[in-house]
Amino acid sequence: MKPLFHKVPTQIQASFSARHDVQPNFGSLWHYHPELELHHVIRGKGVRFIGDNIGNFSAGEVVLLGSNLPHMWQCNEEYYQSHPTRKVEAIVIQFLPDCMGRDFINLPEMYLMPKLFENARKGMKFTGRSRSRLIELMYKATQATDMERLIVLLSILKTMAETDEYISIASAHAFYKSNEMDAVRINKVCTYTLSNYKKDISLEEIANIANLSVTSFCRYFKLMTKKTFYDFLIEIRISHACRLLVEDILPTEVICFECGFNNVSNFYRHFKKVTDMTPLEYKKKYLYSKVAVGF
Repeated sequence: MKPLFHKVPTQIQASFSARHDVQPNFGSLWHYHPELELHHVIRGKGVRFIGDNIGNFSAGEVVLLGSNLPHMWQCNEEYYQSHPTRKVEAIVIQFLPDCMGRDFINLPEMYLMPKLFENARKGMKFTGRSRSRLIELMYKATQATDMERLIVLLSILKTMAETDEYISIASAHAFYKSNEMDAVRINKVCTYTLSNYKKDISLEEIANIANLSVTSFCRYFKLMTKKTFYDFLIEIRISHACRLLVEDILPTEVICFECGFNNVSNFYRHFKKVTDMTPLEYKKKYLYSKVAVGF
């Protein structure tokens, strides 16, 4: 999808932004910005879009996004309904690569930074002790003042640069920058799909949402996302199936129909194609890794 450029708000007297957000949801804007973003979800769950990756997010996740890497955290449907106690919560730290000065980043002692920034271009999901350490430091960053803020940021950079406890998220980081009309249109398509993935969505229906003919929509969507709308819909459904599998409440056959598939064999075929695992293999692997990294 072509994302919308987003201007990150910063304080005049601050070299980077560190905030603790509590709000109804994370919005639904597919966007990018030159600042790197370290994002820790404290409360909330749903589907996140990072580069060309579609995956689930839940409480405890710590992700680093590189400069201009398009992203969106789309909460589950219930978070967009008015509810007095249902909130999402996150700590978000955003900083430019040279926020401490270009000369500072080029110091010999900072030799790990270029590699970190390059790895971040695909997105990095941290695990294990590194994840725990980063969460601790992120809380400190929201409370620190003056020079202490820079010390905490350096500690965060050091932790991220030295660890191998992370998973790359996107398989590629190339994308086209968009104009505002493209961003509004693709966000309407994305929002509608996320709200209606359980039912059959015809090309006529989704093309109408985008205010395009079917032929024009198919060409437009492939240009924006490098995939067909049908492939995009399947990935959304499989992402939700993955979440239900690891919640381990519903049997696989029920999950199949809950996520919009019309028969079990079709579900198994698409699940294997997208994840390279069967539903049972995925559940076992996730539950094992969840224990191993301390989620």
